[in-house]
Amino acid sequence: MTQLQVILRSDVDGLGKRGDVVEVSKGYARNYLEPHGLAFPASEGAIAQAAAMRQARDVRDARDREAGEEVARALVARTIEVRAKVGGTGRLFGSVTEADIVAAIEAQTGIELDRKVIHLDEHIKDLGTHHATAKLHHDVQFPVTLEVVAAE
Repeated sequence: MTQLQVILRSDVDGLGKRGDVVEVSKGYARNYLEPHGLAFPASEGAIAQAAAMRQARDVRDARDREAGEEVARALVARTIEVRAKVGGTGRLFGSVTEADIVAAIEAQTGIELDRKVIHLDEHIKDLGTHHATAKLHHDVQFPVTLEVVAAE
């Protein structure tokens, strides 16, 4: 089997990240990676370009991790109050969603998050203290404490 060095243009699961120089079979490169725009053949100049891509990726990754750690420090110490409509039995109408949590975080702290970074183990359908997990970076994951209260 003949191998070929290619430079990845974007992250490929099980192979590498953008800017990595990897060795793959010629058929895989010719039939999948290159036609889908995921990689290009490695030459001397392209390898230097790949090094610059990796360096930029590492700088961006470090900046994202630092920003995530700063947000984590601000949110871990706080309890976020989420207001929800409640029926006569104390149960919520519907449930508290990730979007509700993100809106409450922004209203109380000024920190804007994407709802996709919040993960709930189960739907919140009653009043009280609950926990969610926020994952802002592959190295930055932290718990968010929520207090669900009745809306007036």
